[in-house]
Amino acid sequence: MKSGEKFLVVGSGISGISAVACLEYMGAQVTLYDSNEKLTQESMRALLAKESKAVCVAGECPESVLEETQTVVLSPGVPTDVPLVNRLRERGAKIIGEIELGFAQEKGRVAAITGTNGKTTTTTLVGEIMKAHLGEKKVFVVGNIGNPYTLECTKTKEDTVTVGEISSFQLETIHAFHPAVSAILNITPDHLNRHHTMEAYIEAKEKIAENQTKDDACVLNYENQYTRRFGGRCPARVVYFSSERELEDGYYLKGDKICRRVSGQERELMDIHRDMRLVGLCNVENVMAAIAIAVEMGVPMDTILGVIKDFKAVEHRIEFVAAKEGVDYYNDSKGTNPDAAIQGIRAMNRPTVLIGGGYDKGSDYDEWIESFEGKVKWLVLIGQTKEKIAECARRHGFDRIRFADTFEECLKLCTKLAENGDAVLLSPACASWGMFTNYEERGRLFKEYVNRL
Repeated sequence: MKSGEKFLVVGSGISGISAVACLEYMGAQVTLYDSNEKLTQESMRALLAKESKAVCVAGECPESVLEETQTVVLSPGVPTDVPLVNRLRERGAKIIGEIELGFAQEKGRVAAITGTNGKTTTTTLVGEIMKAHLGEKKVFVVGNIGNPYTLECTKTKEDTVTVGEISSFQLETIHAFHPAVSAILNITPDHLNRHHTMEAYIEAKEKIAENQTKDDACVLNYENQYTRRFGGRCPARVVYFSSERELEDGYYLKGDKICRRVSGQERELMDIHRDMRLVGLCNVENVMAAIAIAVEMGVPMDTILGVIKDFKAVEHRIEFVAAKEGVDYYNDSKGTNPDAAIQGIRAMNRPTVLIGGGYDKGSDYDEWIESFEGKVKWLVLIGQTKEKIAECARRHGFDRIRFADTFEECLKLCTKLAENGDAVLLSPACASWGMFTNYEERGRLFKEYVNRL
């Protein structure tokens, strides 16, 4: 970046605000823009540091701002094909995102994790492993996990490690981003309302490795058709993990044991029942991926396995909340697409009252309904997608369906439907938008309700 370069930051959420701070630290001239006409310059400026000299613009973006912009920093929630971005691109402005901006200031090594599901758990676990290895102050956990990269990148040093959870939205706008170790945990249909086609979504995920070389490593799921296919053309050295078969080289589940085979030599690493506090096959895959990433980052196996034994479920991901009158309540609010929600159902070992529905991202629900397999005794539906999901369920012969107009009504209904020995699972297969600010709020309200019972 040249001193005095003119940047336009689009979006005034946490990602945009931290991008402004990072740019001003770098000596750039910054305009913060948000299309929300309800915002004012004063309300936007209140979000910035007192010493910030950034210009704030809300509503319609003036032509004069567009003309002088050299680089645009898009917040993840801003699509790359909206008219404003297209106009800026046509004028020759470079389009980047907050991840690319953060990496420009990175001085240490980076481990980057993407995938449709499992990103947060795997990223958190890898972060804890790296902290056990290097110390708390030498590890930064950033990205889609909720901590902007640009808040931490200026603190990095040659001996630090940044562990990033990177979404497909964030990967759309990378150029030079180059992790030492990358991982694609899985790819299943999601966010098609944003990416439009499955091909575009896959392409976005694969960008995590586009700047890697054979000196770097990319951890891939052998049992996912898209990640296995990518392994054949990945520019990095590929490390596979599998939950279904033994591999000639890589990490795999053998009975109840996670094993590693290198050059024909097998080593048993851990027992998934005795040595893990996480539940579900999805978490076995997350753990295998985390082990592979940490090994490639130079962490001794004893340190890795020690952290895994004490690691608890990430909040909102198949999280046990409480047992009330013989009913177990689980918060899987992060199950925001059908494939993630399937993992939540698979983790249940008792008859389950399932809460589903929410914002429509253009998903199909057939496989989710098929995964019920006699385990789901009632499906309680809320939100924009409730009729669409109900129609799909009935096509598959499942008609034990109830509707609720509000979340509170839904939770009261679930408490009545659940009997001693059952589980109540919030795993909606849909985004939270429309009824909640985000999936965290949805999960928090669920937990508050359960704990009041």
